[in-house]
Amino acid sequence: MESFYTIQGEGFYQGNAAYFIRLAGCDVGCVWCDVKESWDENEHPKISIEEIVERAKSSGSKIAVITGGEPAMYDLSLLTSELKKANLHTNIETSGAYPLTGTWDWVCLSPKKFKAPHASVFEKADELKIIVYNKSDFDWAEEHAAKVKTSCELFLQPEWSREKEMVPLIIEYVKKNPKWKISLQIHKYMNIP
Repeated sequence: MESFYTIQGEGFYQGNAAYFIRLAGCDVGCVWCDVKESWDENEHPKISIEEIVERAKSSGSKIAVITGGEPAMYDLSLLTSELKKANLHTNIETSGAYPLTGTWDWVCLSPKKFKAPHASVFEKADELKIIVYNKSDFDWAEEHAAKVKTSCELFLQPEWSREKEMVPLIIEYVKKNPKWKISLQIHKYMNIP
């Protein structure tokens, strides 16, 4: 769908310069998705892997973030192989709805209630990022935290439209459950893509 050099706004790599590669296509269908225009892959031009990698390499970034849509819908083996050859750190942001393909330096699993994660993704997750839309999401977060490896970083992130209501609840929850950290979408505060 698009690619651009920016600052990673959320999760473990928050604040780092990163080259984003947003793949079109998604069948998860989150009602609060902020990139619904990515859902239909036929609405966006196809770009060769060589061109994608060249753009990422020429950006000067050391990190390439593959996101979507839902990027794991595709076989990402060749793309990640070429990014690694270009000495880029490969990160993926996925709902986990599909088994992962490719070579990853960092896997951010952000499961959604709209389509359950594939069981194989939990063991590969380096980061579990739960979007908190309402109070019941804390129990849902704990259910998923029980499935990831002990070294997995755990984040609670308010859904943007409910940020004012959810942030105070997240703060109190993290104080009582310090295995969790808070993730905020700082790119939205800074008005950058």
